[in-house]
Amino acid sequence: MRPVELGIVLAWTAVAAVAGSAQVSVGGSWNRGAAMPTERGEVGAAVLDGKIYVEGAYSGESAANEAYDPPGDSWQTLAPIPQPRNHVCAAALGGTLYVVGGFDPTSANRPVDTTFAYDPLSDRWTTRAPMPTPRGALACVVLGDLIYAVGGASPAGDSAVNEAYDPATDAWRLDLAPMHTESQHLAAAELAGLLHVFGGRSATLGMTGSIHEVYDPIANVWTSAHPLPTGRSGIGAATLGGRIHVLGGEAAHTFDQNEAYDPLTDSWLTFAPLPTPRHGLGVVAVEDAIYVIGGGPQPGDFRSNTVEIFRLI
Repeated sequence: MRPVELGIVLAWTAVAAVAGSAQVSVGGSWNRGAAMPTERGEVGAAVLDGKIYVEGAYSGESAANEAYDPPGDSWQTLAPIPQPRNHVCAAALGGTLYVVGGFDPTSANRPVDTTFAYDPLSDRWTTRAPMPTPRGALACVVLGDLIYAVGGASPAGDSAVNEAYDPATDAWRLDLAPMHTESQHLAAAELAGLLHVFGGRSATLGMTGSIHEVYDPIANVWTSAHPLPTGRSGIGAATLGGRIHVLGGEAAHTFDQNEAYDPLTDSWLTFAPLPTPRHGLGVVAVEDAIYVIGGGPQPGDFRSNTVEIFRLI
């Protein structure tokens, strides 16, 4: 069953000047999906076998584990995370869902090093090797057979750490080059075998980081690319149609921006804005669509169960 239409298709063609360079607006459309069972913000999200798993929350259902089935436009409530968490990152690899790091709401939201693995067949969790550097508000990306965990807030403060987990050996790699810039509440996505990192916040960046760094896992080198046009933190990113879309965010307000990076031209395009501006949201791509789930409609500890779905046509 296809998700219900929002009732208005957001599409247009225009050209705008952003940061002194041309940024082309090319449209797209949004639909609404079935609401998530629980209202949540500061979640992690990942796709496993076509389903979207949404993990943790800043307040309320902090151990929630719920899965959305896009074809059926339906939700399933599953075994909760072993310990309450918020600001986690989530990734799926080899038929298993991993929830990495985050903040522990039972201990004044201290950064943690936990790695939890979820088996969807048995609906059970196991604990894996801890992340070397405890961090929350980090980003995770799968490249090849490894899960890369970048940035975040550590006990020492804003972090540029880049560590990778190998599920086959249940071990973390520590020999990876760190990002150039310390950042938390950032977003990351994979495209063409490279890891792209966007935006975030830190003592240096403030709340509206616009960084865009690219990691080559073969060369173990970071380079800089065209910055995020609208600096923001608490964002999400997903790859669709050969571009990386960066959505939502917060600073003094929440953002509705839907900006996409094209690596072929090292430039950005503007697409139809997020209908409900949010931060701390789950952003993933499944087939021809990007799903934006949960998040706070206002800055700070706010939450929602909103599901909005973006397509290029």
